[in-house]
Amino acid sequence: MASSNSYDAIVIGGGHNGLVAAAYLAKYGKKVVVLEARHKTGGAADTSSPWPEAPEFKVMTLSYTMSLMPGYIINDLKLRDHGYKINPLGLGYTPHPDGRSLIEGDDDRSRQSYLKYSKKDADAVGPFYEWIGRIGKILQPLLDRTPPHLSSTSLKNIKDVGQLAWALRKEMDERTVGDITRLFTMSAADLLERWFEDPVVIGIQSVNGIIGTWAGPMTPGTAYVLMHHSVGEETEGQVASWGMPEGGMGAISDAIRAAAEGFGATVRVNARVQKVLVKGGRATGVVINDGEEIAAPLIITACHPQITFLKQIDRQDLPEDFVRDIERWRTRSGTVKINLALDGLPEFTADPGFDPAIHGGAMSMMDDLEYLETAFQEARAGKPATLPFADCEIPTVFDRTLAPEGKHVMSMFTQWVPETWSQGPHREELEAYADRLMDRWEVVAPGFKDLVLHRQVIGPWDMEQEYGLIGGNIFHGELTVDQLFHMRPAVGYADYRTPIKGLYQASSATHAGGGVNGLPGHHVVREIRKDKAI
Repeated sequence: MASSNSYDAIVIGGGHNGLVAAAYLAKYGKKVVVLEARHKTGGAADTSSPWPEAPEFKVMTLSYTMSLMPGYIINDLKLRDHGYKINPLGLGYTPHPDGRSLIEGDDDRSRQSYLKYSKKDADAVGPFYEWIGRIGKILQPLLDRTPPHLSSTSLKNIKDVGQLAWALRKEMDERTVGDITRLFTMSAADLLERWFEDPVVIGIQSVNGIIGTWAGPMTPGTAYVLMHHSVGEETEGQVASWGMPEGGMGAISDAIRAAAEGFGATVRVNARVQKVLVKGGRATGVVINDGEEIAAPLIITACHPQITFLKQIDRQDLPEDFVRDIERWRTRSGTVKINLALDGLPEFTADPGFDPAIHGGAMSMMDDLEYLETAFQEARAGKPATLPFADCEIPTVFDRTLAPEGKHVMSMFTQWVPETWSQGPHREELEAYADRLMDRWEVVAPGFKDLVLHRQVIGPWDMEQEYGLIGGNIFHGELTVDQLFHMRPAVGYADYRTPIKGLYQASSATHAGGGVNGLPGHHVVREIRKDKAI
């Protein structure tokens, strides 16, 4: 094998978490190299031009909206100096086939739209957001904590558990404990039915409980997923604030990469890691696709855990119970990303004309609660949804860098197809699935299909093969109660460490992962410094 210069640290995977980890290591003066398998960094947080005949259109390939990245990462890495800019997302908007629409906001127009469905629900929506925001603020500090070893009797871990319990105790009375218990155990639908009565309202409110999730709104545990999207803060410190990055999601990755390189990190693309070298229970380096061996006493993997621990490391170098946990790690999805180039903006029957708050917001294609549940149950039974659900955004309403003047791009995050579709391309079926979604758009915005200039359909197989998202799961693992906090991604290894000395993990499958927030990348370096590993 050819040998290269050695480094203080190697980061496997140039997605946003890997880049954050590299940036912090380099900031602390370490010689670090990022090894990315693809031809570019960013992973799922990517901006691309998918149509060679129309390169002027740029889409947010997979990830499509920004939230949860804390201000301290943005400030520590000086991301604004590298082009980090977020355009606030507009209103939530659901046009209904019967000619009505539901507008989510905090003004009178939103209330009037709710009144079309239910006065009770119009009265309840404000208190509901206050309630879930309050719970989110209580749980938000958990995102900044490294999960403790709950069964360990070491003085350090007893102290960690005690500090965690005390911190939560100060914020929670007995009723709040009950509320949190419901969030972790109930379905989104059951939770929401405690607040609302109309099935359209319950359906739209349940959307945050199913995004990217192999579960329908009536599946127990989806109430937590709903709350997960309300935990954390954006740059302005607003709970559950969402935005679209100027230049698309790839601009976020580019800003983090620029920060890392500015601190002195080396970033290599087309450098797929084939093997992590282990000697005497300690990681010593890696071998990449061309046989080159790169040495370092510290390695951070930001890849899906089933790639790192089942493919890049010999099984005999890992404990059997750990390997079994990784093998059993659930990473199903059934999501399909559809990107469009448009000749103009859609016009809705319910709300004619151009409205930047609506066209620049999050538009949901659905009817009601039953629509969502039926779509999931069809996929669960092995059939793609007859009527797919879609969460849609048009970033070009505010960001003119992504399309020519007068033209637009649309991001459609859709669900569900069978989770087994990660095992094959299913091209014709995916195109038919996308056609059905176009038909559904046509119902609420006549003429929509005539606006479509180009279409890109990315299924679970593409997400796994091209981006390393096993099963097509955008979170590197399902956000179910048994795969959270001290269980993420394996019992005893939720603290970003692994069974191999010198090897740490920072993928979205670790605690605080799920969404483009950079927290695993930040936290892993914090733990490395505690270990004095650098």
